[in-house]
Amino acid sequence: MKLKSAASPAVLFSLLLLAGCASVAPAPNYDALLAEMMKASFRAQGIATVDRLAQDASNAECSKSEGKALTEARSKAIEAANLATVKMPAGGSFIGDWKEGEKLAQNGRGMTWTDASAATTANGGNCYNCHQLSKAEISYGTIGPSLYNYGKLRGVADPANPAAKPIVEYTWAKLYNAKAYNACSGMPRFGHAKMLDEAQLKHLMALLLDPKSPVNQ
Repeated sequence: MKLKSAASPAVLFSLLLLAGCASVAPAPNYDALLAEMMKASFRAQGIATVDRLAQDASNAECSKSEGKALTEARSKAIEAANLATVKMPAGGSFIGDWKEGEKLAQNGRGMTWTDASAATTANGGNCYNCHQLSKAEISYGTIGPSLYNYGKLRGVADPANPAAKPIVEYTWAKLYNAKAYNACSGMPRFGHAKMLDEAQLKHLMALLLDPKSPVNQ
């Protein structure tokens, strides 16, 4: 009886390859693994609770983009949704005391587990961590653009002048919720996230727009 010839090396390789593919495990769900890792890495203590790990729709959308630019339509939709959250100050007064604003810009305290409570611990703005503001301060971050001469460069000689209203309202909205003008901005949404109250926001407005502020000297 004549035996059949053995399979060729090419056929054997193909069979082994198919067998190998059949045994490959499905790719892990890295998003789920990351979420579990983050959940396991943090615990609630004091006023710092784990609900801070939960992203809202805007932040989640930007995270999904993995650093890639969103489509113009999606960016505009996120910006519009965030602009709708902006609350203008009661009574229409936007400007506080720039001296208090400078203190806030220098202060990065607040919202940590060591703080007694959100009600009794005043948060800082920590503005110098990302921006240059006053020439007197030589230590500042460069993550964000320089804000030196912010009001002066925009022609705001008097924030109360009706002609300055567009810049004043834009600046307020930017501080209140930065995503209103930049969908994936990394800037804290001070008003939206209740990091700063209305009075504190007014002080930062004065720091940026008051002609007497060191920012505009």
